[in-house]
Amino acid sequence: MHDYRRIADRIAADITAGRLRPGERLPPQRKFARRHGIAVSTAERAYGELVRRGLVVGEVGRGTFVRTAPPVRPGRGLIEDAGAAVNLELNYPSVEGQSELLAAALAPLLRPDVLTEALRPAAATGTPAAREATAALLTTPGWRPGVDTILFTGNARQAVAAALASLVRPGGRVGVEELTYPVVREIAHRLGVTLVPLATDEDGLRPDAVVAAHRAAPLSALYVQPTLHNPTSVTTSPERRRQLAHTVSDLDLPVVEDRIWSFLAETDDPLAAHAPALTHVVDGLSKRVAPGLTVGFLVVPASRVQAVADAVRSGGWGAGRFALEAATGWMADGSVARLVGAKRADAARRQRVLAKCLDGFAVRSDPRAYYAWWELPAPWRAETFTAAAAALGIAVSPGPSFAVGPGRTPDAVRLGLASAPLADLERALRTLAEVASRGAGQPSGPS
Repeated sequence: MHDYRRIADRIAADITAGRLRPGERLPPQRKFARRHGIAVSTAERAYGELVRRGLVVGEVGRGTFVRTAPPVRPGRGLIEDAGAAVNLELNYPSVEGQSELLAAALAPLLRPDVLTEALRPAAATGTPAAREATAALLTTPGWRPGVDTILFTGNARQAVAAALASLVRPGGRVGVEELTYPVVREIAHRLGVTLVPLATDEDGLRPDAVVAAHRAAPLSALYVQPTLHNPTSVTTSPERRRQLAHTVSDLDLPVVEDRIWSFLAETDDPLAAHAPALTHVVDGLSKRVAPGLTVGFLVVPASRVQAVADAVRSGGWGAGRFALEAATGWMADGSVARLVGAKRADAARRQRVLAKCLDGFAVRSDPRAYYAWWELPAPWRAETFTAAAAALGIAVSPGPSFAVGPGRTPDAVRLGLASAPLADLERALRTLAEVASRGAGQPSGPS
C-alpha cells in the first residue's frame, strides 16, 4: 500500500519550491489517483494530510487549492505584523500626538511609592476606581453597566475566552455569525468548543437561524458582533436587536457580545440593553488606545459575576495591575475620550480614501468603520488575489479566514484601514484596484 504521507510530502515539496503556486488548483482526487497509479482512498488521505498541514484548502464544489500562506495560528490571527510593506491585515488605529498624551498620564505611576502598589497583582474585579471609570466609558444613551458587574482581563480576546469558558463545557456548541473574527475560532479550538455558523442578512444575525440551530442540537451560547461586525462592518438595527433579545430570552440562551469596535458608533446601544440577564459584554482598550498597554472589560449578568471571575483566574487571563492603573487614569482624565474623538475622525478620513480608490467595486463598509469587505470581481478568488497583493508588498486578509462553515468560501478580502499611514493606504488601495481590474489570468494566479 502506498504511504499517503510520502505522497503528501512530495506535493508539499512542490509547494515549498514554488512549482505549485498559491491559488493553483490541484487535480481532482480521482484523476490524481489514476495519474500516479494509486487508490482513490490513498489520494483522498494525501489531500487530507495537506489540508491538515495547512498547505491547501478544499472548497466544496470547486476543488482543492494551494493556500497563499499557512493558516492563521494562535498568536497571529490578525494580531501580529505580517511583515508586508503595507499591512492592510493588521488593524490598530493610532493618531498624531497619541504617545505624548498617554505619556503624561503615565508619569504619576512612576513615583516609587505609587509604582510599588501598581506592581501588585490585580483581582478580576479590579478596583472601585477602575470599575467607576469603565462604567462611565461604556455607557450609551440606553444602557449603563452596573459597577458591580464589571470584570477585567489582559485584553478583549482574553475576555472572550473567559466568558466562553464560563458558559460552555468542552464539546459544547456556540452559535456565531457565518463570518466571524478568526481569533474566536482559535479560542474555541483551545476550549474544545464547536462553532456553529448562523445565517445573516443585511441587518446582521437572523433570529430564525438561531432558533433552527438550537432546535437541531442545543447551543450553549452565542458569540455575536452586532456593532460594526468584523469583517463586514454591518451594524444591527435596534429593531433586530430587540428581536434577537426576544429570541435568546425564549431559548434562555446566553450571549457573548463583542463590542471592541463599538466606540466608533457613538450612540449605539448594546444587545445587553435588551437582554441584560443573558448578555456578557466584551470590550477593551486595544483599539481605543493601543495594543501594547491595554485592558479588557467584561460586563456580565449580576448572577454570573463569581463564575466568570473564577474563569478569569483559572485561565490566567487577569489584567496586569500596572496596565489597570494606567487605563483607569486615562479613562478618568479624559485621555481615552480624546483619542476616541480623534480616531472617529481618522476612520472617516480613511473611509473617504477607500471610497475614492475603490469606486465601482463591490465594497461593503460603514463610513464609521476601520475596515471594509471587498467582494472581488470574477474571476478572482480570495486566495489568488491575496497572493497577488502579497507579491506587491500589500497584506490583506482573505475571506476564508473569517468563514466558519464548510461550504463555499467567499471570494472576498477584508481590508484593514487603520494601521498604514494615510498616504501609504491610498497608494496600496490604488494598486489593488489596478490588480483587480487586470483580472486573475490563468488558474495558477497572476504573473
